[in-house]
Amino acid sequence: MSVKKKDNHSLPGLLITIALILCNNLYAHNINYALANAPGTEIAYYYTRLGFIHIIPAGADHILFVVGLCLLSTKFKTLLWQATAFTVAHSITLALSMKNVIVMSGNYVEPIIAMSILFIAVENMFLSELKAWRIFIVFLFGLIHGMGFASVLNEIGLPPNRFLSSLFYFNLGVELGQIAVILAVFLLLILPFRQKQWYKKAIVYPLSAVIALIALYWTIERMA
Repeated sequence: MSVKKKDNHSLPGLLITIALILCNNLYAHNINYALANAPGTEIAYYYTRLGFIHIIPAGADHILFVVGLCLLSTKFKTLLWQATAFTVAHSITLALSMKNVIVMSGNYVEPIIAMSILFIAVENMFLSELKAWRIFIVFLFGLIHGMGFASVLNEIGLPPNRFLSSLFYFNLGVELGQIAVILAVFLLLILPFRQKQWYKKAIVYPLSAVIALIALYWTIERMA
């Protein structure tokens, strides 16, 4: 009789455990209750602005990464393709990280982000032209950067039942920030000077070297 009674009591406990697991999967990210009842336009503005600010002015490492991507090619279309690959990649890992499907400590993510900047900068100094593999490298690094975005977004949280829309607007803001950086580099450096014989020696190599040194410092600092 005691065994049967124990089994009867374990059934509700099992159901509660399953419910808790399902709820945890549903709300793996932090909840932003302040925007729970906010209209869609307010949520769109809030998260688009948040994504943009995370690049400009708050994302110095992401800005240097994007600047590094701009230096090996002088074609605006190519720059946008690289930015798009980066955005698609970080959107994937950002969503998965917010749902706790992929979890990686910032102690690992942040040094890898710094190393990705270092890699791009060094590649700019050793390659004479853009190679086909750059787009795949950018995509892989974008997956890592997405986990970095997740740590920031999770501090703010997402409103309940607005996971996809909030995530979309945050990514939109990030993309707009990246495009702003690309436009600045293209209009200020590439377009006026790309036809000059000294373009690489005077602009690409020195700027890449500076980016590499900063990224190396960040890598050491973040690993420490």
